[in-house]
Amino acid sequence: MEELRLDAELAARLRRATRAVALSGAGVSKESGLGTFRGAGGLWEDRRPEELATPEAFYSTPGKVWRWYAARYATAAAAVPNPAHHALARWESLFPSFLLVTQNVDDLHQRAGSRRLVALHGTLAEAVCDSCGRRRPMGEAVAASPAEPPECSAPPGGTGCRGRFRPAVVWFGENLPAAALERAARAAAECDLLLAAGTSALVYPAAGLIETALRAGACVVEINPEPTPFSRFAHLRLASPAGAALPALTEAIASCRSMTG
Repeated sequence: MEELRLDAELAARLRRATRAVALSGAGVSKESGLGTFRGAGGLWEDRRPEELATPEAFYSTPGKVWRWYAARYATAAAAVPNPAHHALARWESLFPSFLLVTQNVDDLHQRAGSRRLVALHGTLAEAVCDSCGRRRPMGEAVAASPAEPPECSAPPGGTGCRGRFRPAVVWFGENLPAAALERAARAAAECDLLLAAGTSALVYPAAGLIETALRAGACVVEINPEPTPFSRFAHLRLASPAGAALPALTEAIASCRSMTG
């Protein structure tokens, strides 16, 4: 993407911003080779979420669900962060207060260096016992039992639990982690800049964070090749892939924030 030129009013708002929030969706990882969820080529284009991504599916066909998530984990583990992930990691040094709220479960933001992060939908990098809540690395769990969810023997070395490990993601019909959602909602309500990148803005409650920021008077920037329900409210909309637009936006923000006066 060519150098991004900001108009004077927007540049002034970005220069004054002290509390920034970024909401990222599957589009941020698309250029790392990971599929989005909706539209052509999306994960749900030829699959039914209720057959693979619900608690009911796991309890009725645990092996099928486990193998599908094991394959998704392997794909995500083999992927590498792209320029969009690295650009967002840089935002931590650009603003006094910054929080990255991601809907992604691929761990690419973490591998790119992001630390001020809330993973609303959990992570593919871990498995969690459906009974006692014990966690273990997903790769270790898949290696131990590739075809069926492994049994839990918590405490380590014991024989008392007998629950089954499942991917540590939030499935359809499950609530988002309360602490994560509360932290994200509080940050959105207090921010003066919100970036929505690579998200369709159709899935709630994550999409509600954009509404919260708008009500608070924040400057909203959107990066998405396709329009979303919030496109008409954005103070700046970049209709480009995140891997191209986010580095350009980050450079423009860094440049305007380095100015004095």
